[in-house]
Amino acid sequence: MKLALFDCDGTLVDSAGLIHETMRRTFDKFGRPEPRFEDTKAIIGLSLDIAIARMQGRPHVEQQDIDMTAHYKSLFSIVRQDLDYKEPLFPGIREMIDAISGRDDLLIGAVTGKSRRGLKLVMETHGFDKHFIVARTADDCPSKPHPAMVTECCDETSMNAADTIVIGDAVYDMQMAKAAGAKAIGVAWGYASVDELIANGADAIAYHPNEILRHFS
Repeated sequence: MKLALFDCDGTLVDSAGLIHETMRRTFDKFGRPEPRFEDTKAIIGLSLDIAIARMQGRPHVEQQDIDMTAHYKSLFSIVRQDLDYKEPLFPGIREMIDAISGRDDLLIGAVTGKSRRGLKLVMETHGFDKHFIVARTADDCPSKPHPAMVTECCDETSMNAADTIVIGDAVYDMQMAKAAGAKAIGVAWGYASVDELIANGADAIAYHPNEILRHFS
């Protein structure tokens, strides 16, 4: 048996545009300089309060970051409706999930900096909720790269970290996997560069979702 744990934003779905627009409106509301798209992409994967603090050059979360986090959360669904933005799947993701979901030697889960509500919306929108049997979100665990998301998913499914594969697009995913003792697969279609993923512990790089399948054989 193996446990496959997928990141969400930048790995399964292309949500950078939605995240950036919500972040832009949040920073504007608080009179902060508008972030660049590259700044937003660099923090995708972190828990939201930590991400907002990092974008303002702060190593620790302060009260303003907490206030901005609350405002961001209140805006997210509104922006999603304004843009009619459904966080589309990256090409090939549906086919890859369909290919592995019927296997009896593989369990599928999610480890994400999204809220549990946000992950649930993505899963239901794309019909993945029936395939993902375990999940840890920013509501459940410390932010990546802390290993808790992985170790708690392992505990819930009675799997060993050595038999677990984390698939993600961010350096935080690679660092989290290594800290938990799991294998790390970086994906080249997300928001970090291949060089960054390798430098942060990726055991392999997938350039298309169908290349992930070979790691579950």
